[in-house]
Amino acid sequence: MIDLRSDTVTLPSDEMREAARDAAVGDDVYGDDPTVNELEARAAELVGKEAALFVPSGTMGNQIAARVHADPGQEALVDEKAHVYEWEVGGFAQLSGLQVRAYDAGERAAPTPAQVRDHAREESLHVAGTGVLCLENTHNARGGVAVPKADIDAAADAARDLGIPVHLDGARLFNACVALDEDPTAMVERVDTVMCCLSKGLGAPVGSMLAGPEAFIEEAVRVRKQFGGGMRQAGLIAAPGLVALDNVDRLADDHANATVLAEGLDAVSGLSVPTPDTNIVVVDSEGAGLTAEEFVELCDDVGVLGGTFGQYHTRFTTNLNVSRADVERAVDLVADAVESR
Repeated sequence: MIDLRSDTVTLPSDEMREAARDAAVGDDVYGDDPTVNELEARAAELVGKEAALFVPSGTMGNQIAARVHADPGQEALVDEKAHVYEWEVGGFAQLSGLQVRAYDAGERAAPTPAQVRDHAREESLHVAGTGVLCLENTHNARGGVAVPKADIDAAADAARDLGIPVHLDGARLFNACVALDEDPTAMVERVDTVMCCLSKGLGAPVGSMLAGPEAFIEEAVRVRKQFGGGMRQAGLIAAPGLVALDNVDRLADDHANATVLAEGLDAVSGLSVPTPDTNIVVVDSEGAGLTAEEFVELCDDVGVLGGTFGQYHTRFTTNLNVSRADVERAVDLVADAVESR
């Protein structure tokens, strides 16, 4: 079985398992876990922020950021296809009492400064105002687009000119940095806070990092506890995260494999596949007369796993457990299945 459903399906390496076994641990709620403390310090340095917080998931990291940045009743300004809007179970409303005002980022995958200004609302007697601007890089639902630093900076500057804090959902931030040959610190220097996942392309079994100013992280610790994310001997899962941070450069392999996959599938009659920026490949099967559900089922039958991404769109995601040979095999299997049905 060639599992291309997501880069979250990776299995921890032997090195990660050994790191977990040998990790020095303490009670992290008391701040006593040395491995967690090391991971937080290293992550903060990597993205150029004052401090960082280890959280169980990227969703929790994003939701903590919203809770700390904005007051109940305020609006979160987000892309209409943002993960925080479409895939986090209404967390902004449920957990922080926030309203959402959505803009259409389009293929650019980031708002223009004009969009930020047009959609932001100033607080008044009748209006709660905009409490936070959320950006995303890479942008999952728009096909793993790697958003250039200039576009992130322009949107962030427009928001900050209006006194609006900026949070970046960087679940796949390092994919964007590798694709664009950009330093992570430079990429996020204009945003106030950033979340990045250890458990996607970097291959850790669990965990994400939320980074920002020290005062922000101090409040985030309290909110993490409120959300049920206070962990005890968490060094056991933080240790694989430290190993995962050494996997940033190898993300280029996933990107190259994604390009091979996309080019191979695009050559199949009836399939249309744009060249990916990163490790996410989106297949349009309408020309083959297949809905996404039908196409996914067809692929599953021949041992290639993917996921529906719309009525006619399917997502495949390359990852560190999928080799070049696996990708080439997947192309052959899918091509035969489509052409012989």
